[in-house]
Amino acid sequence: MNRVRFNRRHMHLVHAPLLSADNVLPEIVLRVDRQKLAKRLWRASAEDGTEFGFEVETPLRHGDIVWASDQARYVIRQEPELLLEIPLDVKSDAAAVIGWAVGNLHFAIEAQDTRLLAPDDPGLRQALDRMHIHYHETVEVFQPHRFAGSLAGHGHHHH
Repeated sequence: MNRVRFNRRHMHLVHAPLLSADNVLPEIVLRVDRQKLAKRLWRASAEDGTEFGFEVETPLRHGDIVWASDQARYVIRQEPELLLEIPLDVKSDAAAVIGWAVGNLHFAIEAQDTRLLAPDDPGLRQALDRMHIHYHETVEVFQPHRFAGSLAGHGHHHH
């Protein structure tokens, strides 16, 4: 198996987020999209040009501090993306149907007290329209539940 090797000469290598850092230090941002954050091996440059290589066992998340010096702390900031917001201002049985509809299409979701967030997708829009479920577009940082990605191989097929 070929492994990607990073040139470590001019970059910081990160294996995991820092557990603590001085929050008084200025924040320097590494802007990263959700798909890149899900990977184990990747590269990114901070806003000040500092380069980082990532070899992580578990995905990093929005807000993780990945490096700190005496002058600054380097923080992951996930890029916002276009999402569908589905209000949950309905009875619990209707909320369960909404959750089933989205889950049956195998979309990752972010469930909150008053709403669900899901990726904007034509198939999901069509299903929600067909079921007369209200939704609207929003642009936000999407942080789906970690179990969502593990459901892809859940043991049965949809034919």
